[in-house]
Amino acid sequence: MISHVFIGVRDFDRALAFYRRLMPVLGIAERFCDPSRPWAGWQSQPGPRPLLLIGTPQDGQPHLPGNGQMTALVASSRAIVDRAHATALARGGRCEGAPGLRPEYHPNYYGAYFRDTEGNKLCVVCHEPD
Repeated sequence: MISHVFIGVRDFDRALAFYRRLMPVLGIAERFCDPSRPWAGWQSQPGPRPLLLIGTPQDGQPHLPGNGQMTALVASSRAIVDRAHATALARGGRCEGAPGLRPEYHPNYYGAYFRDTEGNKLCVVCHEPD
């Protein structure tokens, strides 16, 4: 259903450092990085899609995080949700909701919310029972 998600950034180097620490926690490998553009991408397995991409906006205008937009990344366990949230905060992210059950979504929804170094809102979620 999803081909790719593109997350706009202002400070590519800072964002790249953030995502290079976060994505391995989720078991997602870096597929490419082209600082001259600048952009980078991570690919879930088995590939080739979907991709998560970061980069500066194509139109050359500054990136501004959107209110109400969020990218949710799946984790295979609740422990990985916890680790991803801790990694995000240790790399300059800002907490938007500590790891925990969110039964208002469904009984096994265990998620954590944070903003990356650019202000983009992310969620890491496990849908499996503990």
